Amino acid sequence: MTIYRKVFRCADCTLGFYDEDDRDNHCEWEDHYPGTDGYGCYVCSSAFSKESKLLEHARIKGHSRYECDDCGRLSVSEEARTKHEVEAHFFCRECDRYFQSINNIKQHLNSRTHRGQEIKCPFCPNSYTTATGMTHHLESGSCRNAPSLNRDSIYKFVRSKDPSGLISKKLIGWEGTAQNTYNCTDRAWNGYRWECYLCHKGFNTSHGLNQHLNLPAHQQNLYHCPNRSCRQDFKTLAAIINHLESEKCGAMRFEQVQKNIHGMVNGNRLIGY
Repeated sequence: MTIYRKVFRCADCTLGFYDEDDRDNHCEWEDHYPGTDGYGCYVCSSAFSKESKLLEHARIKGHSRYECDDCGRLSVSEEARTKHEVEAHFFCRECDRYFQSINNIKQHLNSRTHRGQEIKCPFCPNSYTTATGMTHHLESGSCRNAPSLNRDSIYKFVRSKDPSGLISKKLIGWEGTAQNTYNCTDRAWNGYRWECYLCHKGFNTSHGLNQHLNLPAHQQNLYHCPNRSCRQDFKTLAAIINHLESEKCGAMRFEQVQKNIHGMVNGNRLIGY
């Protein structure tokens, strides 16, 4: 296994350069003298005058143990190699599988295959792969042990803990929507299907249309992305958490979302709200 590459050294400051012109430009700029050619560590770019010194460095630092199967790059740890293979080659070592893009492999790594069901509902035995799944479970009123929780009550709780409006929108005079139930009339029948007059989506039954009308789809946005360069609006807490988990705008890492969700959605505090 190759653990070094040729470097061009500066005699005065012992810096190593992989390109001779870069070394000469450095020496000219700093008024230094070019040194003899040496050996550079692939992992940390340290430069040495003798191969024996590089080998000793690699042995002590462990810089010769983790090699990328695709490009041969060496890493200081197994975790660093895995990170490189994911980001540079879209490769999952554990599954021995390549993906088409960085987004595809991130979705794979954040799936049940690798993470299992780590996020537990604070009220019932249900577990979920992501914070989005657990939040939707609570926000949709699906938890049998916390039937009073819904989109409105969770927004009120989040708003009370987020006075600066980092993720929650400041809605003056907002009283909630759970108390309002919408039902279609016969005028919604267009001769073929029951049609939503807002989005024109069709349904086979009036019951299906009524369910659609009472979902958050046509209700007010309650949240926004904390990233000022994004600021996308969302109607539910689950939707903004899903946005953050995707890492699309870089506001937060997936792991941070999972770690923080239990602090935001704490069972006893929500019930007590």
